[in-house]
Amino acid sequence: MKKLFFLCLGLAATATAAPVEGWLHMRGPLQTGVSLEERLPDKIQAEDALWTVDLPGRSTPTVANGRMFVIGHLGEGADLQEGVFCFDAETGKKLWEHKFNDFLSDIIYTRYSSSSPTVDSETGNLFYQGTQGLFASFTPDGKMLWQHSLMEALGRMTFPNGRTATPVVDRDLIITRGIMANWGAQGPPWDRFYGFDKKTGELVWAAKPGGRPKDSCFSSPALGWLDGKRVFYATTGDGSVVCANARTGEAIWQVPLFKAGINASVVVYKNDIAAAIYGTPYEPGQMVGLKIPHVQPKDGNPVVIERKQVELWTKNISTSTSSPILVGETIYVVAEKGELHSVNIRTGKENWKIKLGIEQRNASPLYADGKIYLPMLENPAGEGGVEAGGTGLHGAFYVIQPGRDEGKVLSHAVLDGRCFATPSIYNGKLYVQTTKKLYCFGKAGKSRGLVKAPKAKRWPKPGKATRLQIVPSEILLTPGQAVSFRTRKLDANGFLVEEVDGSTLRWESYIPPTAKVRARMNATFNDRGQIVADKKMISSAGAFKATLGDLTGVIRGRVLPAPPLSEDFEDFKLNEDSLVDQGVKFAYPPLPWIGARFKFEVREKDGSKVLRKTIDNKRLQRATVFIGEQSMSNYTVQADVLTDGRRRKMSDVGIINQRYYIVLKGNEQKIEINSNLDRIRVPERGSPPNYRWKANTWHTLKARIDVADDGSGVIRAKAWPRDEAEPEGWTVEYRHKNAHKSGSPGLFGFSPQMPVYIDNVKVTPNN
Repeated sequence: MKKLFFLCLGLAATATAAPVEGWLHMRGPLQTGVSLEERLPDKIQAEDALWTVDLPGRSTPTVANGRMFVIGHLGEGADLQEGVFCFDAETGKKLWEHKFNDFLSDIIYTRYSSSSPTVDSETGNLFYQGTQGLFASFTPDGKMLWQHSLMEALGRMTFPNGRTATPVVDRDLIITRGIMANWGAQGPPWDRFYGFDKKTGELVWAAKPGGRPKDSCFSSPALGWLDGKRVFYATTGDGSVVCANARTGEAIWQVPLFKAGINASVVVYKNDIAAAIYGTPYEPGQMVGLKIPHVQPKDGNPVVIERKQVELWTKNISTSTSSPILVGETIYVVAEKGELHSVNIRTGKENWKIKLGIEQRNASPLYADGKIYLPMLENPAGEGGVEAGGTGLHGAFYVIQPGRDEGKVLSHAVLDGRCFATPSIYNGKLYVQTTKKLYCFGKAGKSRGLVKAPKAKRWPKPGKATRLQIVPSEILLTPGQAVSFRTRKLDANGFLVEEVDGSTLRWESYIPPTAKVRARMNATFNDRGQIVADKKMISSAGAFKATLGDLTGVIRGRVLPAPPLSEDFEDFKLNEDSLVDQGVKFAYPPLPWIGARFKFEVREKDGSKVLRKTIDNKRLQRATVFIGEQSMSNYTVQADVLTDGRRRKMSDVGIINQRYYIVLKGNEQKIEINSNLDRIRVPERGSPPNYRWKANTWHTLKARIDVADDGSGVIRAKAWPRDEAEPEGWTVEYRHKNAHKSGSPGLFGFSPQMPVYIDNVKVTPNN
């Protein structure tokens, strides 16, 4: 079994025997929220549901070959698990499920919509991206093919709102995105997009087409064509609309629009006009029509275009998350205040609007059979009465008949649970999930209203090869491990010309000209074209360049040994000038560590070299760093920690053991074990202090985790002044019924007030 930078559980998927038919993506077959199906119901009422299932969630159901897939969550408190569930689309009978723990997050499951499953039209395989950052592929029968922990492998950051993108399939690629803080040149936190091989899970490309993020962003990319290239259009965390090459990730152009992240998806009209909408619950936004630019990027950077250069029209319509749909030349979008708008995409002229609810920040409308199907977050205040729960407990579901001059309400239903999720339609049935139930509306049996989707555009023949694409583009090795690559020749537009024998490549160590740390990966290549990590038990990171004739390609890689691990930072040379503290020298943190760059620096403290949490960026106060491999289990982590400050003005500092935080809480004077602050927090909030620790004094923090054969685990933690003997007993213990089975060791710092420091990091296997 290959071990790259991810956990790979299978390297190939078997294609389904029959053509894959259904609603395969959250945005439907046209990626616009539009169905071509006919003979659909004019009225929806809760009591008329064909079937229901008690499964709370915020996901759009997808349908493929008679099976319905959805993301939901079950359990309470520490035992809450999110998962992907498969049902018979006709009867609602559960066929299989996979449930996963949440970890290392502060996600609240009742705030925003979540991601949705995506189905591959070629194989029928399913893709799941959880709110905790697990990214996995399954066969239609539920066999897991591969899995990544995007947090531990690429530095994905989590947010309380659980904002998570829905991936999209483009031929052999599955494309997703998130705010990531990786390593090396990809260390700065950025809104990044990733293209993975859909069958093997190998990383093909990474891209950052926007600017530095100001907020999270989770809109699904929209695929299209531009100037002979296969592209995707997306909104980003820096408030921009961007376009990038879907085959290579190369950024093409960027149009800044807003001072915060934009979460609604873009709609594109005839590859000529792009419409984007933005806003927050606190700041009004706009909907903007943009003339799609035709430009060529330089040096791998997007062409930044001022809004005024391409703006066609602007409407004062605002929403933070509900995406517009495009029907012909008409945009339908639900604004923040619960109004459904009809707008011409060519002119920006508003045709009409209708007030439906008091608020909408999540679900998007769906158009089919001349009707708009629209869930609202909650039933309007006063409707349904106290007995029905009134506002806040029940969602509303509308069927609207849009006309030229007005929208007519055909039906209004009150659903059990709030509506965060966009509905889906296939085979005469409408599926919608609430925070309490999964609903199916429609008639049993096969619908006579199915309409075949238009044929996809034929892809162009490739031109002359101009570059190499090496897959995987990023790897993680253990000492002595060997990994093979696949090598592709691509033309100027990123299309595949041919695959070549990797043994014919010439490899050399490569340091990018922009590299801040001029380091090399401790590995070589054998005569079969495999990279082989040195057997020395030392960590390293770097890049290699492959050459074939006049064509080149680059891969990145890390080597991380198994425990025991230790780092005291004394070998680091402090030769960088601080931009914050004049006259102070520092060194960048260990290059192979995920999430450390621009969050921590190696500095001198009390005559030793230590790791210092930076506090110069308000958006980077909370830092999570991973220093090992994500499959590790049953180990102990220890580190010396210190916070500047004084009484009631201290920061938090800690370690990570197997997806649990063990944190010294400065202002609370506690050792705390947590994994999700909303569910696992030991001791509980408001409990008395359990460890009195002093500012400006080094303390040693230690944590051990033992997982039993039945899946339960015990997490133990203690601390003591560094210059004193280690106490025999543990300060705090927590028994977790569904313990995290594995996870990377790491470090944690939260320094909104005073700097924190870490030294003498050790990871040892349990006896």
